Amino acid sequence: MKTIIEQLVRRLILLCFALTGTILLIVITLITYQENPEVKEVIKQEDLLMEWNPEKLILTNSSVTEEVRKGYYLVSESFKYMGPLAKNPELRYAGNNLSCTNCHLNGGTLSGSASWINIMDRFPQFRGRENRIGTIEDRINGCMERSMNGSALPNDSDLMKAIISYMNWISKELPSLNSENFKGYPAIKLPKVAVNLSLGKEIYDRECILCHGKNGAGILYDQQDKGYLYPPLWGNDSFNDGAGMHRVITAAAFIKNNMPYLQASWDNPKLTDEESYHVAGYINSFQRPEKQNKIEDFPDKKLKPVSTPYGPWTDNFSSEQHKYGPFPPIIDYYQKTFGLKKTK
Repeated sequence: MKTIIEQLVRRLILLCFALTGTILLIVITLITYQENPEVKEVIKQEDLLMEWNPEKLILTNSSVTEEVRKGYYLVSESFKYMGPLAKNPELRYAGNNLSCTNCHLNGGTLSGSASWINIMDRFPQFRGRENRIGTIEDRINGCMERSMNGSALPNDSDLMKAIISYMNWISKELPSLNSENFKGYPAIKLPKVAVNLSLGKEIYDRECILCHGKNGAGILYDQQDKGYLYPPLWGNDSFNDGAGMHRVITAAAFIKNNMPYLQASWDNPKLTDEESYHVAGYINSFQRPEKQNKIEDFPDKKLKPVSTPYGPWTDNFSSEQHKYGPFPPIIDYYQKTFGLKKTK
């Protein structure tokens, strides 16, 4: 009996020592613990990715290379670094004072505004406007010659390399800013009526005039070298008539998913499909710079988007209908005649 009691006592003593040691180890760990700086940095980065903040994400981010940073400046202040305000006349490739990010919002990271995140995965690709397989350089130069109303960048230029480096970098480092990966702008449901210019003006006066002005000229910053706070929608300093945004369907899709700015998004639009359609037609009813040699666009004319406002076309619909709709009858024609399913 005495032996059993002694064994129990010894076991209790050992248990007490074990518990005491465990408690001491926990206390020491808590006292000496230091937060892992690498973990802390990862958490910070994840927090940053929740919203677009170019100052933190790009301009003061030590991990961003000079080439990527240069690419960001080129697309966000195009007018200043490769446009009319470029100090070196040889670098003035853009012909207006717009920036690439006037259409590709939030530095090309915003879903629903032709985001550049993962865009490289789509190239090379066939494009009907040239009727051939094109590269990302071809696509960028299409914008330079049309949306920027200028001339093509040399494919091997530092400017082109920097822009592509920036696109690659945001695709790798900022993918969570792109909530949904769309090719261009999410499509709208097309009305079965032609554009109503009077209704379009009413919508413009209600929703757009505050930022873009009564005459569509936009609003410039007080400092000239900062360009436009809000870009012009027509007139001499806007995109030319060969740009995709001069097609009503394309413009309507952009407007529906992004405008009014900071009030609408692809998943929470403010305007209806039909409102976007009418106001897009109103905006594109005004004069803008003329793209030369548009007749060379779409060598296979049946591949031309139905809302392309300049001919020739492989159908008998009027130029008025190609510009202002209604578009469903034209779409039906190409489906029945050529087996082509067109959406724009």
